[in-house]
Amino acid sequence: MMPQSDKSSTQDELLSNRKRELLQHVESTADAQEDWRKLNSAYYESDRSFVRFLIPSGQRVLEVGCGRGDLLSALEPSHGVGIDFSPTMIAKARERHPHLTFVCEDVEQPGAFEKLEGTFDYILIADTIGMLEDIDGTLRALHRVCSLSTRLVIAYYSPLWEPILKLGELVRLKSRQPDINYLSGADFINMMDLADFEVLKLERKQLLPRSLLGVGTFVNRFVAPLPGIRALCLRTYVVGRPIKRNSDQSLSASVLIPCRNERGNVENAVRRIPKFGLRQELIFVEGNSTDGTYEECLRVKDAYKDQWDIKVLKQDGKGKGDAVRKGFAAASCDVLMILDADLTMPPEDLPKYHFAIESGKAEFVNGTRLVYPMEDEAMRPLNLMANRLFAWLFTFLVNTRLTDTLCGTKALLRSDYEELARNRAYFGEFDPFGDFDLIFGAAKHNLKIIEVPIKYRARTFGETQISRFRDGWLLFKMVWFAYRKLKAI
Repeated sequence: MMPQSDKSSTQDELLSNRKRELLQHVESTADAQEDWRKLNSAYYESDRSFVRFLIPSGQRVLEVGCGRGDLLSALEPSHGVGIDFSPTMIAKARERHPHLTFVCEDVEQPGAFEKLEGTFDYILIADTIGMLEDIDGTLRALHRVCSLSTRLVIAYYSPLWEPILKLGELVRLKSRQPDINYLSGADFINMMDLADFEVLKLERKQLLPRSLLGVGTFVNRFVAPLPGIRALCLRTYVVGRPIKRNSDQSLSASVLIPCRNERGNVENAVRRIPKFGLRQELIFVEGNSTDGTYEECLRVKDAYKDQWDIKVLKQDGKGKGDAVRKGFAAASCDVLMILDADLTMPPEDLPKYHFAIESGKAEFVNGTRLVYPMEDEAMRPLNLMANRLFAWLFTFLVNTRLTDTLCGTKALLRSDYEELARNRAYFGEFDPFGDFDLIFGAAKHNLKIIEVPIKYRARTFGETQISRFRDGWLLFKMVWFAYRKLKAI
């Protein structure tokens, strides 16, 4: 193995003048970093807290430009690897965090990632992105350590703050820094597109990067995330995934049908669901009906036992959310799907949801009833207006355009659902509907969300289980709940 001193000399010869100056600056200021972090502790604590929100503990994490490794360690990875081009920083990282792995490499040199073993769940680039000379080339090289489910998290400064940060250096409120790239959100989206990464989420944080006796903390949590204001924030966080399609995979599907007082729709649902995927199972979860729905489910299970694998469960608690959790816990197939028993969403459209998951185009599919014209009386005007309002609010909350959050038909991989369920404690048992538990969980875990438009039809049997006013109030409570859990962090 090449001695560390010889390796450093070889690396230095490969650096451009700008990178050489940057390395010299990092090496010469390594011992002073602790003092600057104490001076700006509110900023660093807020940054660390949000990165921990984006990257759950217990993951395989690679940090590009890890410095002393403090942020990587704070993420509590099951396997953590840091890579940096500063020998001094790598030595400090190894001393401070011996349980992690640190590699001294310039990530812009060919083959830098070839020496790393396996793939990672998350790849973090915090601020280092502004120091690179070939951003899209470096991002493209990361595919070597990416799997289909890897998430790339990039944190960087907003270009609006460049003069303020320069002023902070002059008055010694911030450490001096060589010239770096200040890129806009649009620049980053373009760079990631060039490197075959797809942007899933873009968040902005820290309007006041100081505590200011608690005022800055309050503003950063509750005011900074608001539309319009957030564009002025110091920090931008981008979450992306590699664009890799697996068109050859064939996945099985579990179709969950929650039903309460839907006796007249049970057999019709079985008749109308088409065959698709590797195999299918139908799971009826009956919710203490008074019209014989449970008995009808058992009859249909027996009548169609030669054609379908059907499970019939009786709900223990109340509400659709409880039914969804019980049904998904009993599911055995790759893709989990929900079909409301009122059949206002045509069962014939289920293959569209399955294809979006199977093809890799999406990881969470939400139906939307608000694209195609509806049948007469399928949705009352007041309900339609409420749906439009909540669609706008939830689009802001989850950073993905959603036109119909209240559509009951959804689909996701069972493996992703199990991850959501393991981390359900973050949100708690808050959702009686079952829709928002999944939507918020998908947003929290950075899943690719896509909407599939459906032709919404009027009911042919039974009555709606939704109360416009009682459940409308619950939805407003959920908006505030989601704001605190997804934005005011």
